[in-house]
This record gives sequence, C-alpha cells and structure tokens, in this order.
Amino acid sequence: MYDYDVIISFITAFTLTYFVIPPIIRVAIKKRLYDEPDERRSHAVRTPRLGGVAIFAGSIFSIMLWTPFAQYGGDLQYVLCAFILIFLVGVKDDIASISPTKKLMVEILAAFILFFKAGVKISSLYGIMGIESIGLFWSAVLTIFTIIVIINALNLIDGINGLSGSLTILITGTLGVWFLLIKRYDYAIMALSAAGATAAFLKYNYSPAQIFMGDTGALLLGLICSILTINFIEFNSGLEDLHPFKINAAPGVAIGILILPLFDTLRVFGTRILRGRHPLQPDRTHIHHLLLDSGLSHTQATAVLVAVNVFFIMLVFLLQRHTSNALLIILLLLSIASLMVGGLYYSLHRRMKLT
Repeated sequence: MYDYDVIISFITAFTLTYFVIPPIIRVAIKKRLYDEPDERRSHAVRTPRLGGVAIFAGSIFSIMLWTPFAQYGGDLQYVLCAFILIFLVGVKDDIASISPTKKLMVEILAAFILFFKAGVKISSLYGIMGIESIGLFWSAVLTIFTIIVIINALNLIDGINGLSGSLTILITGTLGVWFLLIKRYDYAIMALSAAGATAAFLKYNYSPAQIFMGDTGALLLGLICSILTINFIEFNSGLEDLHPFKINAAPGVAIGILILPLFDTLRVFGTRILRGRHPLQPDRTHIHHLLLDSGLSHTQATAVLVAVNVFFIMLVFLLQRHTSNALLIILLLLSIASLMVGGLYYSLHRRMKLT
C-alpha cells in the first residue's frame, strides 16, 4: 500500500539535501565554520563542516511528509524528539566544541526517550548464552548501551572523505529493504530517507570534499542506524517461523551489517586502553588512517572498506539460515581476525616497497 511512498521518501530527501548544501557551504565559509587541518586529521585544507544540517533537514522533512502517521504516529513523535536532541548537540559541537561528557549525557537522554517512550528496545537475546527473553532492567541497560555504541561508532568512522556516508547508505539501505519486505513502512521510510539525504551529501563529500557532515550528521545517522538495528532484531523475533523474511540469527546478522564501524571502534578503544590512554582521546589509529598511511587515497580507502562491509553483509545473510547466533558471531570474529592479519601484512609489505 505504501511501497511507492518509501521510494518517494528517498527521492524527496535526496532532492532537498542536494539543493540545501550549496547555500550551507557559502554560509559556513562566510562565518568561518571550518574543520581546520592538523596532524591528526586526513585533510589538508580548511573545509566547511555543517553538512549534517542538510542531512537532518532532508531526512526529517521526508520522514514527516511520507510516514503514514495515522498508522504509526504514536511512537514516531518520540523518535523525532530524540532526533532533535542529537541534532542540537551536534550543531553545538560543530560550531563551538562541547566536552565528550556533555555529549554523552545528551546521547543517554535520547536513548532513554527511545526506550521508555518510543518502545525501541531489545527484549530477546535469541538464546545467546542460553538467554531468551530479558527483564525490563537488563533490556534498558542493553538497549541504551547498544544505542550509545552505534551512535559513536558511526561518528568515529567519519574520518575520510565519503566513508561514513557510504557506510550509512549501505546500512540504512540494507535494513530499509528488510523493513519494506515485512511491511513496516514507518521504519522503511526512515531508513530510505536517511539514505537519500546521505546520498545527496556524498555528491559534495567525495574527494576533494567541499563539506563534511560534522558531528551533526554523524551523530544523527548513528542514531538512525541504532534505531533501525534494534528494531530489526526486535521485529524479527515477532515474525512467524515460516515467514519468508524471518532471519534465523538476527543479532549476528545485525553485527555483520554494522561490522566495520563496530570493529573499528572496539579495536581503537581497546588499543588506547592497553596503551594507558583515555578511550575517547582522538588519534590516528583508525583503520581508515592506517589505509591512508599505507599509501591509498581517500577514494581508494573508502572503496576498500565499503567492499569489506558489503562482503560481511553478504556473508551473514548467506550463513544465517545454517548457523546459530553464537556460531555466526564466532565466524564473524574469525573473519575479522583474518582480515586484520591480511591488512597488516599488506600494509607492512607496501611500506617495505616504498622504502
């Protein structure tokens, strides 16, 4: 019934964002709202950083225009409240830096709204460690933790031109199609609106980048990906066993869809802690920085990392019918370890050739 609305939502978000970005670039340049280059960053020239404002405008406008509120509006109003909170803290950070602690507090508040008001929650572990359903307290802890992790994973991966936007389109596109197939048009429209707005942004973000999405865009897209991921896991558990689009190992598949941002965040945090540093202290140890240091360009590094994420998405969808959640997660970890060893060997080999 609403299939065409989902497609039109993508077009609407794309069109609005595409035409809003050029004036934002002009305003950012006039007001000197730049991302300044330094030894930690991957760009060499001043670049406007308010692309997230256009992404927010395109996404929200399309969601509000095309979502059938009569059918789904009850929970969506609270989701939009969380969007606004994250948007405001992102804009504040892009214009005048905000401390990580204050930013985290707003993220937790948005997560509380999503859990207690919008019904975005994880209530089943699908038998992982022998646990099926979980109580309200542990559901809240797990849900809020998951939201915070995914928000910051998308934010931290935003380090080179085109990477965060490309991964966002891949993640929201994959989940949006699944929501469309099970006829949850509200979340399909949310996913495709975010994908459309991000696709328009990429026109101006691929090398040489004319604008960055900043925290405004990265935090918002991370929030959207967290909502879609949690509802993917939760709605799947409510499908009948014979439903043609029911996923056998939904938590494992969700990890596979988000594998690159999650893996890079956990790896970087673990490395910083082992070195006695604060996990939120920025540096150049992200996987995209390592690829740049090995000699790849921004476009080449983005293509490699997106291809890796596509590989994992295909892998988990192929394996989910034949594995349990625990086994699928173990296979993902083994695959990641293999890629790390291969990537390290490639990087060292390339450096030896260059020297």
